[in-house]
Amino acid sequence: MKHQTIDQLHAIADIKPLAPLGTKTEKIQRWAELLERNPSRCLLALTGTEYLYPGMRLEARAAGSPLTVAFEDPLLRASGLQSDTYGEARRFFELSEWELHEIVCSCHAGATMQASWAAARVRRTITGNRVLAWLRSRFVH
Repeated sequence: MKHQTIDQLHAIADIKPLAPLGTKTEKIQRWAELLERNPSRCLLALTGTEYLYPGMRLEARAAGSPLTVAFEDPLLRASGLQSDTYGEARRFFELSEWELHEIVCSCHAGATMQASWAAARVRRTITGNRVLAWLRSRFVH
């Protein structure tokens, strides 16, 4: 492999630095898009996140999980995602304990899930649960 300076690379390629994502919505949309690129990809769930001690929950991870898909992305890493752990995903994506649990825990998906299923759960953190919203509109005055 030949070493070239940035100026030399600019002469032969259109190089654009990654512009970090800023808002929670941008980050979550990017994560959902990454999952949707390979919708039938089999992903691993994290087991029993709600039963882990808080410190253990923060460090929980599973290679090949929806969190791994996010961490594999250079743009999300450039935006500040530091690992594929449960705690880091909560911090970076600004998710509640329950929102992240719904996406990655085995009690909702079983041991594995399709990426399309995870993507729908990720998107729901932005759009909310439409069924619950409809019920609320019908019964709460």
